[in-house]
Amino acid sequence: MRIDNFADMKRTTLLLMAFLMCIPAFCMTPESDDDKQKRILVALATIIDGDTVPTFEIMEVTIYGRREYPTARKQKKYDKLTRNVQKMYPIALEVKAILVETYLYMQTLPDDKARQEHLEKVEKGVWDQYLPIMKRCTLAQGKLLIKLIDRECNQTSYDLIKAFIGGFKAKFYQTFASLFGASLKKEYDPEHDEEDAMIEEIIWMIDNDML
Repeated sequence: MRIDNFADMKRTTLLLMAFLMCIPAFCMTPESDDDKQKRILVALATIIDGDTVPTFEIMEVTIYGRREYPTARKQKKYDKLTRNVQKMYPIALEVKAILVETYLYMQTLPDDKARQEHLEKVEKGVWDQYLPIMKRCTLAQGKLLIKLIDRECNQTSYDLIKAFIGGFKAKFYQTFASLFGASLKKEYDPEHDEEDAMIEEIIWMIDNDML
């Protein structure tokens, strides 16, 4: 069928929708009069040019794809960000899992002394496990991890350290990070930050096995 204008396209679409709605009726077995009286069908509809047209609410679908830039410099920057997210996102998820596990386990401990001893063990374990990994990371990847931790935990790295091992160590680590131009108080804001918006797209593609 050839569609030459908008009116033809609209009419064809309505006919197709009507046909699709009739398919279940052809496939159903005949009903008795009692069944027909018991069954009540409710459907939303819209009046278009005097015709009653069924209305369906369709869920919003978000589709992302790898960005393509006109200049090699911008493309290289985006590709580098993609690689960094692929590397640091799993670590952020691991940090979230450690925090959840630690919090739940601490609820089972009898007193503050036992909780403090456990936190010290967790801190040492994190240092032993992740220090070799972080030594191989670039400064850009470290800053990215701070953002991703805020994304996953809904709290900045500074607030998490303060809550778990105290304000003194939170300030110490914040001072140490600032020496390298980073901040543990950095928040993740994809709605207002262009780079964070790109990070969100990349994470979506990772979660949907597109990267």
